[in-house]
Amino acid sequence: MSHPDDLLLGIAEEVESQHSSRMSLTVVVPGAVITGRLAPEALWKQRVAEVLRDSADLHHFAGLFAVPEDGDTASARSGRPTHLHFHLARILQGSVGIPDTGGMYRVALEDVSAWTIGDIRYSDQ
Repeated sequence: MSHPDDLLLGIAEEVESQHSSRMSLTVVVPGAVITGRLAPEALWKQRVAEVLRDSADLHHFAGLFAVPEDGDTASARSGRPTHLHFHLARILQGSVGIPDTGGMYRVALEDVSAWTIGDIRYSDQ
């Protein structure tokens, strides 16, 4: 989408303003279907920074994701979110989600071509 869906933008704004990480969403982007929970940008960056800090090989990248004490993020500066920040998320491939435990994904709102509320899960039953 060259212009993000107003409903999806509203969801992103609500997640940012309420600082909630309870909203589940599934999106279609070029080459992937991603399903999981949305997180505010600052919380998402904090979690990514923690994972990087704990890595022997990648710890020097952690500073790129550090959120200033005032919580200043790109969406806070621009006034409107430009990305969705997923945690506990999976890329859906066939009948499985990758990774099993969920990952951290940042998706540009303008790249979302379709979406639905909820986290898609598969069952063998």
